[in-house]
Amino acid sequence: MLFDDNKSDLKNKKQKTIWNKRNIRWMLVLYDAIIYVAIAIVLFILYEGAKNLTSIGIIQQIVISAACIFSARLVGNIYGQVWRYGGIQCYIRLIFTDFIAFLIYLCIDLIFPIQKDVFVRSLSLFTLNLLGALTMRMLYRYAYKCGSQDNVIGKIASFALKIMSGLETDKVKDIHKIKIAIIGAGRVGVSLAEELISNKESAYVPRCFIDIKKEKTGREIHGIPVFSEDKVTLKMLEAYEVQEIVFAIPSMDAESKKALYDYYKKAGFKVKVYDYPTMYTTEGKRHLREFDVEELLFRKQLVVANERTSKYYQDKVILITGGGGSIGSELCRQLAKMQPKQIIILDIYENGAYDVQQELRILYGGRLNLHIEICSITNKRALECVFKKYHPQIVINAAAHKHVPLMENNCVEAVCNNVFGTKNVIELCEQYNAERFMMVSTDKAVNPTNVMGATKRMCEMLVQSASIYGKVKYSATRFGNVLGSAGSVIPLFKKQIANGGPITITDKRIIRYFMTIPEASQLVLESGAMAKNGELFVLDMGQPVKILDLAESMIRMSGVNGIKIIETGLRPGEKLYEELLVKTAELDKTDNKLIFIERDLPLSRDEIDKKMEILQKACETDDDNLVRDALREVVPTFKSSEEVNARSIEANEKNNQPEPVLS
Repeated sequence: MLFDDNKSDLKNKKQKTIWNKRNIRWMLVLYDAIIYVAIAIVLFILYEGAKNLTSIGIIQQIVISAACIFSARLVGNIYGQVWRYGGIQCYIRLIFTDFIAFLIYLCIDLIFPIQKDVFVRSLSLFTLNLLGALTMRMLYRYAYKCGSQDNVIGKIASFALKIMSGLETDKVKDIHKIKIAIIGAGRVGVSLAEELISNKESAYVPRCFIDIKKEKTGREIHGIPVFSEDKVTLKMLEAYEVQEIVFAIPSMDAESKKALYDYYKKAGFKVKVYDYPTMYTTEGKRHLREFDVEELLFRKQLVVANERTSKYYQDKVILITGGGGSIGSELCRQLAKMQPKQIIILDIYENGAYDVQQELRILYGGRLNLHIEICSITNKRALECVFKKYHPQIVINAAAHKHVPLMENNCVEAVCNNVFGTKNVIELCEQYNAERFMMVSTDKAVNPTNVMGATKRMCEMLVQSASIYGKVKYSATRFGNVLGSAGSVIPLFKKQIANGGPITITDKRIIRYFMTIPEASQLVLESGAMAKNGELFVLDMGQPVKILDLAESMIRMSGVNGIKIIETGLRPGEKLYEELLVKTAELDKTDNKLIFIERDLPLSRDEIDKKMEILQKACETDDDNLVRDALREVVPTFKSSEEVNARSIEANEKNNQPEPVLS
């Protein structure tokens, strides 16, 4: 498990960090020395035993004994421990090191030509010195625990701590706070520690850092020890009374973060993160918070949009259909940052459009030229009024019915809205001389097994066909399931957990590709800016996620016990495994290594017109079954979910079969 912080942190010498070079508490060494000297004076000078030593002999015995004791304690890291948090293992270590010191002393006494002392006095010196050291540490720990009390004992303990160790009363009161271990001793982790230390009202107190950099481990930052990530143990954290683990290292890779999260969660710690308010933003101020559910996927968030993309949309009139939806509203947020000339949000659902409008007005005020138009893309007359009024230069078509099970029972509406609505937008883009048309597509359009996916595949064919006869530049962008969108599984799982369970999943084998709403939106904008004409853009979305794993992670994060996960069976048109590409071999690279282009041969205008005529006649019957059959006719890759899932299961079983043993 490796993690690191920004390399520039090492060069930041202005950071107010206190390093103890060898992590030795010299004040404690001094107190131990005082105890030793006091006992030595009593035993060698005041006490007259059976055998008296000369002055030289006394000096020899005191020096050799002291050298053995303090050398053993230094090697045993007795002075590197924080004794106010020390547990039984710390005291056992002290006893063991002093025992080793006594054995070394006996060897020296036997081997070297020095004046010999009686065994009883030597043993008394070591045992009384050990007793004094143990007593002092126990009293210190007791005073630390009692120092926050408002009674007489608390005041005496607090005064003693102030005199003997310089520990402030406010620090003593930290025992009532939540003790945390901070993963990452870099800039972010140290800033969290500084914030908690300086804020007397904070509910948290940092007890230790966990880091991998050798130049940091084994030392202290602001009096807080830094442990090596591969050496820290649960017993050590228990000794420091750690209750929660806080991730404060944004640059940690996803695999390491997941491994650490699972490790500490299974150990019984609460796990939090010190980061921005949500994983969707890098604005505002970092604060201590719970992990977002989306972060439990532990996938590295992709940064797609760049400066070239921003310049493309600057000073442009942009129309977003479906602008009040999950993807559409995020497109509006991203575009608002790029200083467009005008943004027009078009949606049939007025509440969603209103929410986005209010949000952007609060953020940008009069600096953003924003307009809302309420209409359906299936209403061509109303849609034409919008084009005539604004003459958009860029049109992003995010309006569509996307709910798979609902569209299975509403085939006519799915085709009318998704297919014929897209056709209306394309025709008006040509009529009113738009510069670019960008369509938001889905991975469900790849070898579709449901009506929704088939309609989006038909839309892709419409767009690609328009690119060979139209004046507008066309492109479509495919991506997988969007985290946190209105129709995703995460809001459903949250509600089910809040209701005490159970969590329902259609099949425990089901896997999906996921991306965040900002990633999906940035991809659309990036691909639209780089499009020349007719491209079908696809994102490298990394590894797919098992929905069962996601459900289990959400249950662990909730802290609720007894939540069951039950299977309900695959819904009509649902795949076990989503595909991302139609023909994976036919991919072109782009300037962005995460974005690829799949080039299908576009259909001619006549071929598209024939397909649209078939769909038109089917829709006029208002018969969902006839429309479904028509979709199968015009979209050759539209197969039944049963057929596709059977092939997927068979292929998966073959891949998991062991190699045959040859005799």
